Amino acid sequence: MNSKEEIFEQTEQYIEGLGFEIVKKDKQRPWGGFLVINEDQASKFAAQFFPEEDFESLKISEMLSPKILLVAPEKRLSWQYHFRRAEIWRCIKGKVAVGTSMTDVQNEIKTLSEGDKIKLQQGERHRLIGLEDWGVVAEIWQHTDASNPSNEDDIVRLQDDFGR
Repeated sequence: MNSKEEIFEQTEQYIEGLGFEIVKKDKQRPWGGFLVINEDQASKFAAQFFPEEDFESLKISEMLSPKILLVAPEKRLSWQYHFRRAEIWRCIKGKVAVGTSMTDVQNEIKTLSEGDKIKLQQGERHRLIGLEDWGVVAEIWQHTDASNPSNEDDIVRLQDDFGR
C-alpha cells in the first residue's frame, strides 16, 4: 500500500502529465486531501474525466471548480450536503464507496471502481468512503447559483468522524 506522500506524488505527476496545472494542494485533511485544478482548464478537465457530459449544460455559473480527491483507506468524509452545488465524481484510481440519500438517513452504499461515475444532486446527502487502499476521484461542481457560486463554506455536515 502506498503512503500518503507516495499517492499524492503519483497523482500529481499523473495530473500534470495530462497538462493540468495544480493551483492548490491540501494534504492535511484527516481523510486524505485534494488537488485543485486551474479553473481556466475546467473544460479540458471535464473533457478528460467526464467526456460524456455536455460541458456547456454543466456551466451554470461559468465555473466547475475541478478537483482531485484522494481518499485514505478506511476513512470517511463527512455525511454532508450543499445548498449551492451539485457534484459529479468519477473514480480514476482504485475503488471508493459512496453513501447517498435525499434525507438525513444514509441509504445503501455503492462501490465505484475505476471509470465509474456518480452524479449528486443539489441537496443530496453524500459521503465518500475509502476502502482497503487509496482511492482517487475526479470531481466537478455544478454551481446552481450563478450570482453566489459554491465554495468550501457551502458544506452542511450532518455527521463527521473527525468532529468538524
